[in-house]
Amino acid sequence: MLWLTCGALLAGCGSSATLSPDAATASEGGAGDGGTTADAAAGGGGGAGGSTGTWQKCTNPTHVLPLNPSNPQDGITLSGFYVDTDTWNAAGYQVAQTMYICDYDNWYVVANMNDDAHDGAVKTYPNVHKDFTSAPKISSFGAITSRFAHVAPHVGIYEFAYDIWLNGVASNGSTEVMIWTDNYQQVPSGAHQDTVSLGGQSYDVHKSGSYIAFVAGTNVTSGTLDLLGFFNYLIAKGWIPSTSTWGAIDYGVELVSTGGADAVFAVTDFSLTAN
Repeated sequence: MLWLTCGALLAGCGSSATLSPDAATASEGGAGDGGTTADAAAGGGGGAGGSTGTWQKCTNPTHVLPLNPSNPQDGITLSGFYVDTDTWNAAGYQVAQTMYICDYDNWYVVANMNDDAHDGAVKTYPNVHKDFTSAPKISSFGAITSRFAHVAPHVGIYEFAYDIWLNGVASNGSTEVMIWTDNYQQVPSGAHQDTVSLGGQSYDVHKSGSYIAFVAGTNVTSGTLDLLGFFNYLIAKGWIPSTSTWGAIDYGVELVSTGGADAVFAVTDFSLTAN
């Protein structure tokens, strides 16, 4: 059994003068456009799997990570999870990003970038993730679920998404599986292959080689995903072997543009349970 429940939620962090999720331009609430911070504070809207999100306001971050050109994967390990600035493609673009962390499941990013090159390039992917060095087989699990919640500004181009690696991590023979939970103006790579319903949510499935993206038909800001259901779908399609192993799981936001102004993106809940 692999038990990775993230434990009790962090309840509040006090006060701070730093920019907080409340300052996000046109910040969304629990569900859909036009929500308010009050909406989110009330618990958020129902997301994938019918779950209700949890609003965790990180107002007194204990860790602050500015953009670090010498280490694009700069981050910190908290309770077995790595909170990662992941500025992997920031070089060559005009990018500013600072990460404010209360806990692995309660953090936010203030970012500023644009898409003036009109290439649609993802510059950064601030995220929380877990690596599985033992490479457990998917078939060894009876259940794999993950809970998420976030707050986003509805400016620029971005998507909140899971980034999951199977059969290795960014290596020969590995498969990258993304699950887009909330998409704003972003376009997935690859050709449309299928539309499938998983956990009561419809997803458009795109594929390009070993990259597979599930793009939610309806954006959600919180919910619980049956990840094993996604993996079993991929096995049934013949896109990964039944002997596939699990390499890593990430949840965060892929940032293309903030419209050239400061914008705030917050992860307010995250958990992972596998057994």
